[in-house]
Amino acid sequence: MRVKFLESFNQALFLMGIFTLLFLFAACDRPSEELPLTPPFQHPMARENIGYGVVTVSFAHIYNEPGAGGISLGHFRQGTVLRLLERRPILNRGTSEFWVLAEANFEGEEASVGWLNEALLEVFNSESRARTASRALSH
Repeated sequence: MRVKFLESFNQALFLMGIFTLLFLFAACDRPSEELPLTPPFQHPMARENIGYGVVTVSFAHIYNEPGAGGISLGHFRQGTVLRLLERRPILNRGTSEFWVLAEANFEGEEASVGWLNEALLEVFNSESRARTASRALSH
């Protein structure tokens, strides 16, 4: 009688161990991957412009489309005041960066328009503040 009791007890312990392991495996969930939060882009028709920017680096290349994969159209120099027309988030190597469609009007020349990385600019909500910042950069 004792041998049968020990066998059934051992079997019960074995089954409890199996159920415990199954429960632990089911309870262990892989950590979910965090997706970057990207706000919707500002539609260009929402208003005339979304602000003004001043180039803060020596040269900022402008491209025909957002992202460094675009074709370079030229560059803006440090202190150039730009009218910002649109802003878009771009995923670059897993991180989100913002690109702006900018326009610069130089006297006697046609307006230059292109995309550049927002990190190369200081952004202002008025043209007068942008011009003041531009003068401070050039001195």
